[in-house]
Formats: sequence, C-alpha cells, structure tokens
Amino acid sequence: MGLPQDFAGKAVIVTGAGSGIGRAAAQLFAARGAKVAVAEIQEAGGADTVQRIERAGGTAFFVKTDVASEPSVEAMVKACLDRYGRLDCAFNNAGIGGKFLAFHEQTIDDFNRTIAVNLTGVYLCMKHEIAHMLKAGGGAIVNTASGAGFVPAPGMPAYTASKHGVLGLMKVAAKEYARSGIRVNSICPGVTDTGIMAEFINGDPAIEKLMYDTLPFGRMGRPEEQAEAAVWLCSDAASFVSGESLLVDGASVCR
Repeated sequence: MGLPQDFAGKAVIVTGAGSGIGRAAAQLFAARGAKVAVAEIQEAGGADTVQRIERAGGTAFFVKTDVASEPSVEAMVKACLDRYGRLDCAFNNAGIGGKFLAFHEQTIDDFNRTIAVNLTGVYLCMKHEIAHMLKAGGGAIVNTASGAGFVPAPGMPAYTASKHGVLGLMKVAAKEYARSGIRVNSICPGVTDTGIMAEFINGDPAIEKLMYDTLPFGRMGRPEEQAEAAVWLCSDAASFVSGESLLVDGASVCR
C-alpha cells in the first residue's frame, strides 16, 4: 500500500499550470508520482512547466486549454485520457483577477470575461471531469476559490462574485456525487506571491504597503504553500474530506 499522498500510477489535470499556484501544484503532483496534464492557455508557460517536471524526472505533457470554451475543456479531458488512459484527480486552478475599479466603473465586458474564466471555466472543467470520474468509479477534484469567496474584495466585484460562485458549485457537486466516490473541495488562497498579484501591485509602493499592512503574517503566501493544500485535498490522506472550503491565507479571513 502506498503512502497517503503517493500518486504513483495516477493521472492528474492541473489548469492554469503555466505559472504561479498551478505550476507549483503540477510540479508537486509529479514529484509525488502523478502523471500530469499541464493545461494552460499560454503555450510558453505551459511548455516551461512540462520541462521543469521532466528535468526533475517526472511525467507531464502540455495541452493548450481555454477553460472558458467548452470544446477546449472537452479536448483537455480527452487529451489526458488518450495520453494516460485515466483521470484520477483534477485541480481546477485557472483564473484571472479582472480590473481593479470602483463597482460603478466596471464595464460589462470586463465583468463577463472574469465570470467566464473564473466561474464558467470551473463549471465546465468539473462537468467534463465528473462525467469521466462517474464511469471510472470515483476521483478527486479541487478548485481554486479565494478568501474573496467569503468576504468582499472592494474594487473587484466580478472577482468576488466569481469566487463566491466557485464555492457554490463545489458544494453542489460534493453533495451530488458523494455516493459515487467523487470528492470535491476548494482551496481559498489569501494574498499569494504570483504574477497576478504583481500585476495588481504594478510597482506602486502605496498599494504594496497597504496590502502588507493587512497581512497577519506580515508576508504573502507562497505558491508552494497553496500547492501543498491542493495536493493534500486530492490525496488519500483527505479521503473523508469533501465539500470543504480550505482557507490558506495566514489568518487573514478567520471565518
């Protein structure tokens, strides 16, 4: 019998795996024995993640994926099944921050794009992953939500709405498929040192100071810390955990 977090022989899809939390999770899954489908819309980032995994002795391939497009998501799942013959776990992590503007200044195009990637994208991934897992007899899914799934992020109404929605989707699926052996959970990262966060700060010392002043640990989280939580939730070590919204935020929300 393998260790509780041993993924040897298992196949995993990670979306948004070309950078940040997704890349860290893809590398961690591979380091623990999983064969990884690196799903990413940016080819350069996805290819780089695959190279990093292979250099470390792991197994991975890149599949270009736009999670807001159902045909693209269908093709992603099919590519994993064609390559590995199975799909045991999925980490639906792809997302965008949207524009930081006052509520009344947001455009409908920006709102719709954020919802399409962050919420509809998670729905589509879950839909097609679950359809296969039902045939296979079970599986584990983790979605990336946010602390903004619990509390508002002023200036980011679409992002806040999308992350609240991700938690709602997770809860429905966790209840609906529990007897089918499918576990569904979410991680809710706090402020994490990723490219999205760097874009948000945009080199502005005032924004950076404002952000750090709100962090109980006095620092941002690291992508690797978020990855550990996601991989644990997919592992047999979390075999009785489903429907959970796991805050990984250094005590920022404390719900």
